[in-house]
Amino acid sequence: MNNQKKVDPIVVEVLSNAFMSVAEEIGTILIRTAYSTNIKERKDCSCAIFDVDGTTIAQAEHIPVHLGSMLGIVSEIKKKFPLDSMRPGDMFIANDPYTGGGSHLPDITVASPVFYDGGIVAFVANIAHHSDIGGRVAGGASGDSTSIFQEGLRIPPVRILNAGVLDQDIMDIIMLNCRTAFERTGDILAQVSGNTIGCNRMVDILNKYGKETVLSGMQELVDYGERKMRAGIAALPDGDYEFEDWMDDDGIDIGVPFKIKVKVSVRGDTIHLDFTGSSKQVKGAINVVDNALKATVYYALKAIVDPTLPPNGGFYRPITIYAPEGCIVNPLPPASVGARTDTCQRVADVVFGALGRIDPRKIMAGCCSVVQSVVISGHDEQRNKFFVYPETVGGGFGARYNKDGLDGVQVHVTNSSNLPVECLENEYPLLVDRYEVRKDSGGAGKFRGGLGIRRDYLMIQDALFGSHADRQHIAPWGLCGGGDGAVGAFVVNPGTPEEYRLPSGRVSDFPLKKGDILSALTPGSGGMGNPLERDPAMVLDDVQNGKVSPHKARELYGVVIDEAIERVDAEATAALRGSMAG
Repeated sequence: MNNQKKVDPIVVEVLSNAFMSVAEEIGTILIRTAYSTNIKERKDCSCAIFDVDGTTIAQAEHIPVHLGSMLGIVSEIKKKFPLDSMRPGDMFIANDPYTGGGSHLPDITVASPVFYDGGIVAFVANIAHHSDIGGRVAGGASGDSTSIFQEGLRIPPVRILNAGVLDQDIMDIIMLNCRTAFERTGDILAQVSGNTIGCNRMVDILNKYGKETVLSGMQELVDYGERKMRAGIAALPDGDYEFEDWMDDDGIDIGVPFKIKVKVSVRGDTIHLDFTGSSKQVKGAINVVDNALKATVYYALKAIVDPTLPPNGGFYRPITIYAPEGCIVNPLPPASVGARTDTCQRVADVVFGALGRIDPRKIMAGCCSVVQSVVISGHDEQRNKFFVYPETVGGGFGARYNKDGLDGVQVHVTNSSNLPVECLENEYPLLVDRYEVRKDSGGAGKFRGGLGIRRDYLMIQDALFGSHADRQHIAPWGLCGGGDGAVGAFVVNPGTPEEYRLPSGRVSDFPLKKGDILSALTPGSGGMGNPLERDPAMVLDDVQNGKVSPHKARELYGVVIDEAIERVDAEATAALRGSMAG
């Protein structure tokens, strides 16, 4: 492409927005035509455009870690299907982390070549998290699986549409391996519809601006991303910055923590991340394949170095990553990877923590940093069909140097919506008994950490529960003197004589009986700065809004509030803070 013409920067910007609009429209089509609540309501999907070489040109603002399930899709397709064997209307499907460019099996990618003037000029792709993909337990992402073969149907890159004609044999194989075939059919056809529109829109752009301008514009856009990233890295001081954090366990060896460690080396306008020192690959499902590691690192560096970077493959170029083969963030097959997002969250934490050594104002305190999944399944007695309810419940976002953390949000590599109670109760044999932020779950600090969530599910029939979750034993860390956030938990029948706390966040096929309540408690997040420096008026406001209890206001912040919770006792507060500081 080096011999292509130079494109005016204004035209490049216009093309950038055009490509992004195509990616976003693919997502809109997918969401509006999907069958499952996980896609049509929670928007657990992502869309992107790639050039012929597989370089990312644009990624819509959906789920950051999904980039890991699309990064390798074009190259994996081309290994099996040469470009000259493809025809207009072809589409390819894959999900396998080891041979299909994916990152875990429930994420199914559909990719389509864009034809123009007799040749392939680009690819459009979308990915959707499917509620079930077979495997040993419903949902396909159980935290305690020990092999990829237990996690569901593995799909290498195969042609799902031949010149626009659906390959029903491939569809039949997929559907036979899924518990909820009707939903899966609708969701895959929604993915096909999104790509069909995406290809048409790319052709519209090519017709409007011309093939040479569009292809040159793609290259200019990617080069711009590289230049901008190099400038951001060059503004950082050279040096080596290390950080480590821990996973609770792997769902098999309960209570045995596993380390995630990184050394970030800044040299001029390049940056290298070395994950040597991280634990070896584990028995359970928290291993992370290479593409998912890359996607997480790219997200974290974009957020820290320059959030305005265009979302394309150019800014990846100054970044190199090393993870020893056979470690938890570069496992050998057939390692289980279904719960890889929990570990990706910790990877983001350690990258933020390492670069926070340069300037804590660039990062936040430790977030909930987990994708706390709730998967409830069984035979729906009223509708006489099998159901799989999937959800990931948000938690606390860490405090920053100048503001409190956010309450009850998805963080880092995930960005899905919550499932509204009305939709949940309308489609599944479940009731939501309680849904609220968790008082006192945000770490204390000059700026308080964000709060976690409590979501209680009432079983109206017998069902099975499965999950992957973390930070149920190792808390989100505070920063610059701030306190740690609260850990999460799964509790059955809380506040009753039958109360039982699950020993690990990674469980499958846990039996729940009619009338049982499953309480999903998500972690809070760390605070920033000395709690004794927090404005007493802010503490009072937290107490009045149910975010901090009067007891914790006194114990952690040294703020004394009257019994009516109407005012701060300034004299008592000054005396208490003085004694605590001493």
